Amino acid sequence: ALGWAAWKMYLGRPERDHNRCMGIERLGNALRASKRDQEALPVLEASLALKRRYWSHDENMLVAQNNYSICLDDLGRPDEALVIYRAVYAKMVANFGVSHERTIHMGNNIAGSMLTLRLWDDCKHFTRDQLLPAARRSLGPDHNITLGLGQNLAIAIEQDPESTRDDLLE
Repeated sequence: ALGWAAWKMYLGRPERDHNRCMGIERLGNALRASKRDQEALPVLEASLALKRRYWSHDENMLVAQNNYSICLDDLGRPDEALVIYRAVYAKMVANFGVSHERTIHMGNNIAGSMLTLRLWDDCKHFTRDQLLPAARRSLGPDHNITLGLGQNLAIAIEQDPESTRDDLLE
């Protein structure tokens, strides 16, 4: 309801109006949160198109791309989501560095898609070598994101048929 209210409130404003664009994004996120991903996807696409057109260098562009990727992932399209996650992650590393919480969180999204796609080795190397050290250093070992990364690594090791006994003991 809040998403629709935000959209209806700003509907009559010019396309370039920042509040109108945020209203569209809120509607898409509200639909996604309500598990109405099929309906959310075109709304998030429209939001992303507006941001590309008018605010392509804005930090909110990365947020819109991430929201769109999560929706793709939720719709069972992790291969498409992974491509976007990786592009957003690269921009976040360039803008904020590898140890920033938002960058690490985006890396966790990548690891999750890799698990879904059964890219065990990629997930293990990315998580073990890049994400976990940065998360432990900047967020601490007890932070939810750090714990989630550890869980993703454990799943990748456990599910990988090529894992050795030493890998499992890790």
